[in-house]
Amino acid sequence: MTVKTAFITGIGGQDGSYLAELLLEKGYEVHGTARREPDFVHRRDNRQRTDRLFLHYGDLTDGTRLVGLLEQVRPDEVYHLAAQSHVRVSFDEPEFTGNTTGLGTIRLLEAIRHTGLNCRFYQASSSEMFGAAPAPQHENTPFHPRSPYGVAKVYAYWATRNYREAYGMYAVNGILFNHESPRRGPTFVTRKIATAAARIKAGLQDTLHLGNLDARRDWGYAAEYVHAMWLMLQQDQPDDYIIATGTSHSVRDFAEHCFAHVRLDYRDHIRFDERQLRPSEVDHVVGDASKAQRVLGWKPATHAPELARLMVDAELGALNAAPGAALGTAAGSPVPS
Repeated sequence: MTVKTAFITGIGGQDGSYLAELLLEKGYEVHGTARREPDFVHRRDNRQRTDRLFLHYGDLTDGTRLVGLLEQVRPDEVYHLAAQSHVRVSFDEPEFTGNTTGLGTIRLLEAIRHTGLNCRFYQASSSEMFGAAPAPQHENTPFHPRSPYGVAKVYAYWATRNYREAYGMYAVNGILFNHESPRRGPTFVTRKIATAAARIKAGLQDTLHLGNLDARRDWGYAAEYVHAMWLMLQQDQPDDYIIATGTSHSVRDFAEHCFAHVRLDYRDHIRFDERQLRPSEVDHVVGDASKAQRVLGWKPATHAPELARLMVDAELGALNAAPGAALGTAAGSPVPS
């Protein structure tokens, strides 16, 4: 049987690590770009597969390097996940965000075109493209981005569609709504909340400062969403799909779920910090993923309340595993009051 080869930009991130694990399980040879060796490489269940996992240094601002890597690897599937992906940071670094998140996609598409690869291309699009558009959002909802990150993602989305239409590339946009996990970066709000709930329960801190608690998001589990990415590249024809749970919860709701899981009241510990507000906010996004369910056969199994508990349990487990830890509570076990 012929072994497929996949190339993942941003393999060291949350989505990249879950996707790499999925593809390795399916027997792929996996190549990825990363600035350092990702943590998931050292997971016990991945060590036996490292003979099919190859890491390369690569930067989305360096088109020549991208061409060289693609010529070397000659992948069957390219998953473009790398970006400056923090929305709040994009207001502070709009030019860098545009250069990596937007123009980086063009550089990669051009690298594929110039090397003449007959590969399938996945672009990680985002619900932030919809911004102020009325909810629920579907594949034909007009975009109204409210951040430099959202603007850059709109550019990348249309670049992907243009290369599909102009050059006949098999290129798809996966418009993923918010998807989280214990591997989410520590500065993202869901991870901040889950970490704080565990640490406050352990007596390691007392308060958490947050911005807008009323913003509503459609939160799903990243480990499930990467399966949808793979499914998109297995179809006969390329198309664009929304991946979402179809439910929305506020930041306040997520905090309540996290803190209730360790038998605390979030109102006793969360403080408002106006410095964390965005210059322009996205008030409400919730995705209609009926097309993905109909065409791909994909549907979510994990929603925000379960996700919150899963993330808090992971933080408790990490605290227990730390040197000198004495919490006495294993991840997934009931937390004593």
